[in-house]
Amino acid sequence: QVQLVESGGGLVQPGGSLRLSCLASGITIRLYAMSWYRQAPGKQREYVATIDSSGNTNYADSVKGRFTISRDNGKKTVYLQIDSLKPDDTAVYYCKMTDREVWGQGTLVAVSS
Repeated sequence: QVQLVESGGGLVQPGGSLRLSCLASGITIRLYAMSWYRQAPGKQREYVATIDSSGNTNYADSVKGRFTISRDNGKKTVYLQIDSLKPDDTAVYYCKMTDREVWGQGTLVAVSS
């Protein structure tokens, strides 16, 4: 059974940074593209970033330059580094297998002074 577990969220002040983690089990993660999505309060879930099995990355225009997706296949983990956090980044962040409907439970990022 495939399971994705996110962690690393929390309350941060504007301008701060966080690194989110997504630990995968039940799959050989190095074979798969992985993505991050987010859902802000009262809004639809939106795409954030993808990293493929070769390490190539893609980002939503809204996060380019501030978000960095990476992976450590040995640790079965995908990361999302978020810098220069803004209040608009407040959302639940979800990890997903890019080509399958397998989602984590999400981790909450709240940006407020």
